[in-house]
Amino acid sequence: MKRKLNDDATMDGIMRATPATIRVVLQHGMLCVGCPIAAFHTLSEAAREHDLDEDQLRRDLEAAIKSGDVD
Repeated sequence: MKRKLNDDATMDGIMRATPATIRVVLQHGMLCVGCPIAAFHTLSEAAREHDLDEDQLRRDLEAAIKSGDVD
């Protein structure tokens, strides 16, 4: 799925829509894969919860969405 992230997107929704984003989530040290809270946490909430730079995380996720590569 090639799209921009919206502010209401949940981490679970992001990963399900574009599996290439899972690698980015793990590279940032986030344990959202399989987490029951991922279905409710937005990108902003997850970045805050994990003390991450939201803008950088968003850029990395959008790059993964654009490429769509899963390897």
